[in-house]
Amino acid sequence: QVQLVESGGGSVQAGGSARLSCAASGYSEDSYCMGWFREAPGKEREWVAVMATNGDPEYADSVKGRFTISKDKPKNTLYLQMNNLDTEDTAMYYCAASTKWYCSSAIEPISYEYWGQGTQVTVTQ
Repeated sequence: QVQLVESGGGSVQAGGSARLSCAASGYSEDSYCMGWFREAPGKEREWVAVMATNGDPEYADSVKGRFTISKDKPKNTLYLQMNNLDTEDTAMYYCAASTKWYCSSAIEPISYEYWGQGTQVTVTQ
């Protein structure tokens, strides 16, 4: 059974940085794409970044150049390094995993079968 557990959220001042972690277990990582989504109050869940099975990353335009997705294979952990944070980045952040054949370009939540419980990131002025 696939399990994803996020950590690393909290309150950060605008312009600051934070790193989210997603500890994964119960699957063969080479066959999964791993992604990050976020959901702000009153808004739909939004795709942030994805790491394809070959390790190539893709980013939403809103975070490109500020966020970096990475994976530590021995630790089975996915990371999201977030720099130059803005109040607009305030949201619940979710880690997700997909086995879809098109997952390297999957940006819709429905394309991801497995989800973590989420970790809150609040950016203050």
